[in-house]
Amino acid sequence: MPWSRCRSIAPSPRPRRRSYRPSRRWNRATAYAAGRYADAIAVWQRSITQADSPEQALRFSYLALAYQKLGDWPQSDRAIAQSFDRLTDNSPPQILAQIFNTQGQIKLAIGQPEAALESWQQAEQHYREADDAIGTLGSQINQAQALQTLGLYRRAQGLLEQINASLQDQPNSDVKALGLRSLGTVLQVTGNLTDSEQVLRQSLAIAQQLNLRQQISEIQFSLANTLRIAQNSEAPRGGEAIALYQQAAASALTEFTRLQAQLNLLSLQVETRQIEEARSIAAQLQPAIDRLAPSRDAVYLQVNFATQLTKLQANSAAPLLATAIRQAQSLGDRRAESYATGQLGHLYEQTQQWDAARSLTQQALLLAQAVNANDVAYRWQWQLGRILRQSDSTAAKVLYTEALQTLESIRRDLLATQPEFQVSFRQDVEPLYRELVELLVQDDPSSDDLQQARQAIEALRIAELENFFRSACLDATAQIDSIDDRAAVFYPILLRDRLLVIVSLPNQPLRYHTAAVSLAEVESTVAAFRRSLILPYTSDRDIQSIARQLYGWLIEPVAQALADSAIETLVFVQDGALQTVPMAALYDGNAYLIETYSVALTPGLQLFDPKPLSQIPLRAVTAGLTESRQGFESLEFVEVELAQIRSEIPTDLLLDRDFTSVRLADKLADSPASILHIATHGQFSSQADQTFILAWDQPITIDRFTRLLESRQQINTLELLVLSACETAVGDNRAALGLAGIAVQSGARSTLASLWLIDDQSTPLLMTEFYQALKNNLSKTAALQQAQRSLLQTEYRHPRYWAAFVLLGNWQ
Repeated sequence: MPWSRCRSIAPSPRPRRRSYRPSRRWNRATAYAAGRYADAIAVWQRSITQADSPEQALRFSYLALAYQKLGDWPQSDRAIAQSFDRLTDNSPPQILAQIFNTQGQIKLAIGQPEAALESWQQAEQHYREADDAIGTLGSQINQAQALQTLGLYRRAQGLLEQINASLQDQPNSDVKALGLRSLGTVLQVTGNLTDSEQVLRQSLAIAQQLNLRQQISEIQFSLANTLRIAQNSEAPRGGEAIALYQQAAASALTEFTRLQAQLNLLSLQVETRQIEEARSIAAQLQPAIDRLAPSRDAVYLQVNFATQLTKLQANSAAPLLATAIRQAQSLGDRRAESYATGQLGHLYEQTQQWDAARSLTQQALLLAQAVNANDVAYRWQWQLGRILRQSDSTAAKVLYTEALQTLESIRRDLLATQPEFQVSFRQDVEPLYRELVELLVQDDPSSDDLQQARQAIEALRIAELENFFRSACLDATAQIDSIDDRAAVFYPILLRDRLLVIVSLPNQPLRYHTAAVSLAEVESTVAAFRRSLILPYTSDRDIQSIARQLYGWLIEPVAQALADSAIETLVFVQDGALQTVPMAALYDGNAYLIETYSVALTPGLQLFDPKPLSQIPLRAVTAGLTESRQGFESLEFVEVELAQIRSEIPTDLLLDRDFTSVRLADKLADSPASILHIATHGQFSSQADQTFILAWDQPITIDRFTRLLESRQQINTLELLVLSACETAVGDNRAALGLAGIAVQSGARSTLASLWLIDDQSTPLLMTEFYQALKNNLSKTAALQQAQRSLLQTEYRHPRYWAAFVLLGNWQ
């Protein structure tokens, strides 16, 4: 948890501006606002009997929130129930709205997003009755969070767009600035970084126009966080983020807001190796953090500051963490105590003081489990597993397995809603899966170890995609190694010091082999292979040299077993940089892999129910661009490609000006075609908002493309999606995640796509052969194999022309 987020609109013990106003003495809720939740509970408990029914209802809801903060769920549940018991038929709508809002927050926190959604819908209704614009907006944004947690990404996105449209219709005001900031933060959490930046910049402009000083600081902080994430994913935005953190600190009206901005600035400088600047900021922060009064926020600031000091190799981290632990204990805040204690254990882990590290981590884990803080508990289970790995690998496996089970139970909530701290999938989630696999296969793994390793890497594949969409998105039923008794399934897994390959052959136990190559060597070899394939002047010999090396790592150890089992199709569940490798172009010393086997990829172990395309009439909706649009070059051979497809099967054509997002949606809604073939510029990226296909009127991002395809689901399932002029983003070694994302979110059973752009006569030739083979009742993967092999017999035998095309999903 290296840096903090700003907070979204959420219920809190403070008055709303209209309708009903509790007494000023209780409105301030200073103890709660300061993070002293036990003190706040004591104050509200003493005051309840002195209040009338509406005031009592409100104070019980405040109690429920404070108990929730402390992780005391039974007391929180009782308090919110007592709050509802004190409502009457004449209770003001403002009070009703706040209590339903509180109930929604509690329900989401205990893993009941359906109930949370219902509560926030009720809250919205009552806020509208009270004419409370901020409350209405906040309850709508909370509903979007609940929908996101439920995996209802499209509904959540639609609601966020509706909120944005509503805000755009309003005149500039403090409410509009606040609403846009909250919306921008939620868009940041859901991974829509481009939209988040746009909305936050508009919010900042309004706040500056109206001179809303505190809002200016908070918006600058949120915008810096968005740009920071964008920098980590693909664009060099760190300089602008640093400037915004500095501005947020300078314009902050409260000490805590200033420190929060400075601490995020410090962590970014450490992350980007600006060490001298970071040390200067740390020296400024130290006395201010030492002066903080005890509160949960103060504990978190101290812990995060200590984390950065450790990275700067400062000696003051351990005393600071000890202070944070004492403050959390004085507050009776076991969640904060767990966080601080576990971080102190991590410090001792780094310095290899194993006994102290183990003791502290065990204490932290017990504290987290006592308050059901699973988002913290999994970290300490994982940390304890790392510590035990030094002396007891069996016990370490147990802890790693428990950590993964805990993470799986809360991962969607962790990624889809707004936690108190930024969660990095690459740092806080993915390594757990890989380290467990390393542990399982380190010493002569058993069949059960291999099964568990495969399950872990399968879970990672699903987690990657759900993180890509910031939602639950996989809805699959059939295990791929039970579909086809002529198919072998390969799981190449990139570990730090070796490449592990688990292989599943029909009706046989799992087997494995390893290659003693580092992660860096694999990545550099893959990058060289990609360059050799894309550049047209690379010689066959140069390509085959690298392709032979990859074949030796991945295939050669089981080559004889494949032959003995009469395997016809190789299916790859790719990992990391290998996701951008066209496996058809691997070379065994005599022939390319596609000359012996048909090849398919899958984003995970499970697929949609298999249904051979030969059982369905072949008809396609085809769309493409030949003219230059949106700064993209013209595509000379697209018209030829689509015409040749039309000569093979019936098609409904949308070309150039007819190929708009609206016309495509209308055509798909009316057409029973089982194939959608799109020949246009497109990009696959590891970021959802940078994955798109280009229509005449606009780029269609992956979420818009998904909504566009929703209408046809009432007709039949899309059997095959073809994207024939797309490419993976330059410099993004996880760009194939965008391809897998489109394959999953489109609802198509299979996706055929290009990994790099090829605009010449070879693509029409390949597609003609492909559709001819489908007409002759070949499976999709066999049809692609025949088409690729046909180009090997022509002037287009260079792998650049045929290896770009890969089939994902069901291959039958």
